[in-house]
Amino acid sequence: MKEPRFSTLDIVMVPLFTAIMVALGLLYIPLPFTPVPITGQSLGAMLAGSILGAKRGALSMLVFLLLVAVGAPVLAGGRGGFGILVGPSGGYIFGFLVGAFITGLLAESLRNRRGGLGFWLVVANLIGGIIGVHAPGVVWLAVVTHRTLLEALALGSLPFLPGDLVKVVAAAIIAQGVYAAYPIERLFGSGRPAMPEAN
Repeated sequence: MKEPRFSTLDIVMVPLFTAIMVALGLLYIPLPFTPVPITGQSLGAMLAGSILGAKRGALSMLVFLLLVAVGAPVLAGGRGGFGILVGPSGGYIFGFLVGAFITGLLAESLRNRRGGLGFWLVVANLIGGIIGVHAPGVVWLAVVTHRTLLEALALGSLPFLPGDLVKVVAAAIIAQGVYAAYPIERLFGSGRPAMPEAN
């Protein structure tokens, strides 16, 4: 019999990670020199990709984006609405989806390489969780505010790198803890990162 595309647990975990994204929005610190606030939600994108894998992690972010688009107050600071998606910080919100997908793809691809799972989770989150989120955010910020890419980079990326590096390490530690605590292969199937077998 052909297996269903999404298991019952997938149907539970995708909205669960959407809910985690909403909860991480409780961290909201607006900055006077940039239209992009400090939030905890980039950590949610990293965790979704690291734990759910590329497809399911991105799907949880897609659900989050749809909630934003219809006006649900799920963004940091209780914000929502289509206008925010096309505003100065909109690229970062779309970047959550991109970042979760890239993080999950890399976590799935690199998990069995030498160097240890924790190291490759850090690499996956550095590339997906920072570059994957910041790149569309900086480009869109430059377009909307009529700034150069370098100016947008200085406003919308560089100030956030120290905090995002902390989130990268936190996401890797949390994801590795989840892998160690649960039978991930049976829970999530082959479409997500898995612990290498013990020698």
